[in-house]
Amino acid sequence: MRFLQWILLYLKGGETMMAMFFAQRVILEKTKFSEVPSSLQEGVKEILEESGVGFLAEETQT
Repeated sequence: MRFLQWILLYLKGGETMMAMFFAQRVILEKTKFSEVPSSLQEGVKEILEESGVGFLAEETQT
């Protein structure tokens, strides 16, 4: 899994794609926001807020 993440992150637009991937996992409750890599949390939070579920990012930050 780490290798796949690395490939996606370093390809063109990889950071955005990874943020979208993790945002979807948070929405589906497969991953907690606190488990999202810190380098992607800002982007994931923005996507969650744009999707109307920004509370998912706030709820898990303690």
